[in-house]
Parts: sequence; structure tokens; C-alpha cells
Amino acid sequence: MVVWTDFERTAIQDIFSKIDYAVVGQAAFSRCLIVYPWTQRYFGGFGNLYNAAAITSNPRVASHGKVIMEALEKAVKDMNNIKATYAELSALHSEKLQVDPDNFMLLGHCLTIVVASQLSKAFTPEVHAAFQKFLAVVVSSLRKQYY
Repeated sequence: MVVWTDFERTAIQDIFSKIDYAVVGQAAFSRCLIVYPWTQRYFGGFGNLYNAAAITSNPRVASHGKVIMEALEKAVKDMNNIKATYAELSALHSEKLQVDPDNFMLLGHCLTIVVASQLSKAFTPEVHAAFQKFLAVVVSSLRKQYY
């Protein structure tokens, strides 16, 4: 069980209240597909992912980016029970989609960069640490079905 401080809870909730899910989701997911091109193999049905311009303008990438952010919002709303919140999603990604679990961490890194750029000076080292802790718990929860 993860123990959250009041500061961490507030910081995570504050981050999610300040960002536009569509903008941040698209930017983070696009960045992941561009920087880590092997992650594209799971999204063959998304059409043209041949270069950065195609990825960033792809409506299915934008849509999935928002879906990712909405899934993260579920964890924000139930920070005491993130593993249970993601049990079905973990099973889907491991058993049906067979996604390499390391990709969740890569997406988390991309998301951190985008959130930091959106929040600018408000993304202090303390807020950054809280966000990294949150993402580590989310990634661990998504990896749960893999073991």
C-alpha cells in the first residue's frame, strides 16, 4: 500500500485540474511514438505514423492520448486504490494486447516532460517528485498482470 502525504495528494490533484487532457494527452502520446518508435507496433490500425508530422496530426493518436489522460484521472480520484482501479486495464494490456510493460514507463517519462512544460515554474522539484511517485504507482499497477 502506498502512503500519500497531504502535499502529494494536493499536488497530483492540482496538476490534473490545471491541464487540458486533450492537449497534454496528444502531446505526451505523440512524443512517446516519435521518441520510442518501436512503441508504434501496437497501433498499426491508427494509419499513417511514418514521421513526426504524421503522428502529431493523426486524429487517432490525439483521441488515444485523451483516453490515456482520462484513465489517469481515475487513479487521481482513487489514489488509495490504484491497483484495483487498473486491474482490468492491466489484464487487457498484458493478456489481449500483449504490450511490453516497459512502454508504460516510457509514456510516463513523456508525460512528465509535457506536464512540466505546461506548468512551467509551478512544476517545482517537490511537485515533480510527487508526480513521479504517482506515475510509478500507476506503472506498477499496470504491470501487475504481467507477473
